[in-house]
Formats: sequence, C-alpha cells, structure tokens
Amino acid sequence: MQYVQLGREKKQVSIVGLGGEGILRTHDKYRAAQVVIREALHRNIRYCDCARVYSDSELYYGAVWKNNTKVRKTIFQTSKSASRSRVGALADLAASLQRLQTDYLDLWQIHDVRTEEDLAAISRPGGALEAFIEARESGQVKNIGVTGHHDPGILTKAVEQWPVDTVLMPVNPAERVIGGFLTHTMAAARDKGVAIIGMKVLGAGHYVTPNLGLTADVLVRYALSCGITLAIVGCSTPEEVRELATAATLPPLPQTEKEQITEMFAPHAKHNAFYRGVI
Repeated sequence: MQYVQLGREKKQVSIVGLGGEGILRTHDKYRAAQVVIREALHRNIRYCDCARVYSDSELYYGAVWKNNTKVRKTIFQTSKSASRSRVGALADLAASLQRLQTDYLDLWQIHDVRTEEDLAAISRPGGALEAFIEARESGQVKNIGVTGHHDPGILTKAVEQWPVDTVLMPVNPAERVIGGFLTHTMAAARDKGVAIIGMKVLGAGHYVTPNLGLTADVLVRYALSCGITLAIVGCSTPEEVRELATAATLPPLPQTEKEQITEMFAPHAKHNAFYRGVI
C-alpha cells in the first residue's frame, strides 16, 4: 500500500479509500458490510468514507470501532452532512459520532453542493458553514471539506470561498474529456492547498469493461494519475476490496495509455457523466 499525508495533522492515509457506496449504502446487512470493512483494514486501507444519509453506513463502521478503539485511531474516518443550516448540521454531527461509536471525525464534509442556492444557504448567518468551522475549532472534527458531482462551477466557488481542507469530486476519463472538475475545481484546490479526493472513479461500475481493457484497477490507476491526493471506491465484496488495494500498489498509468483511455470515452463522455444530471 502507498500512503500520503492528509489533513491538518498530516495523518498517514492510504492512497485509496473505502467509499460509502456499495455494501455500505444498505440497511440491515451488518455481516456482509463488516466483512468488507475488515477486508479493507486487512489490506491496509486507512481512509473510510460514509455519510449521514448513506443508509446504515455509519452504523456498520461503528460496530467495528466499538471494540477496536486502537484500530480506530489509525483510521481516517470521514462522514458528511447534507444539512444547509447550522442547527441541522450540528444535529447531523451528533448523530454521526454516536452511530460511528467515536468522539471525533478525521474529516467532516459539506455534502453534495449543487446550486447557487446551496452556496447561499450554507454561507449565510446560521448556515451550515458555521457548524463546520465550530466543529473544527472545538476538535470534534479534525478537518472540514466539501463534496459535489453536479456542477464544477459551483464546487469551484465553494473551494475558493470556504475555508475547507479537502474537496471530494469526480475523477475519471469522462471528466477528463468534459473538463470542469479536473480543470477549474482542481486548479482552485491546488491554489489553496486543498487536498483532492477522487470519486466516481468507476462510474458506479458502469465503466468497467474488461474486454476493452477497462478493469477496475486500470480505472483506479487512471484516477491516481490525474494528480489527486487519493481515490475512493465503494465496494460490495471482499474481492472488490482486494482489487482496489492491488491497484494502489501499482504505478500510475503511462501517459500514452491514459490518452488512449480518454479517447475511448470521448464520443460518449457526457452520457457517461450521468451523475452530473443534465449537462
């Protein structure tokens, strides 16, 4: 496993993380979810993603950390709040900490920022941004971030205007063709020293086409070759976790192979960026 330093405390984090989708975004599947989480730990994956609105994801992690406090301290545990008000966000944080069986988050993220209305609601007096800054100052969270996959212009403004430590955004061949997240948002993040975390790396699995050479490990390596800090992928089985961990041990894709993959996506890039909504 390869590691990077992430956050204000420069914590050592694996360059791939276990995403909050896959088996984690389910209800009442504790056994299957814990098998995946424990496989990730066994493979030295140390970044763990989830969100307040991702079904039982927080509860699944909490069931593991409850009796493994030493292991929890080695993990970069994240969660997210989609609330737009200070009161709502603080309520989400309290619930997340309780469900995760922990007294702090390594990263708490403002979830799924899409519109100018979102920016205004979060930024205004009494908005969620107040809660995020307060939580970081109190030590309940070590870092704060913002996430978005709908409009790169909006996410860029959030990175530029808010005192965030990280940004979570789509990183894949379709985005390389379309531009926006991998151009403007990435540039804004680099200018401010904000860590860049890649999501939608496999396009919810839709991009994986082995007969075209588009395996999961190739797509993960593609994302990591884009100059991001780390990439996260939701996994449904231990086998998928092993594929993710293996990709992290391999070198980034050569530029020629990266260009070939980008060209493959060019004719249908907008369709493949389905998570943006209407482009």
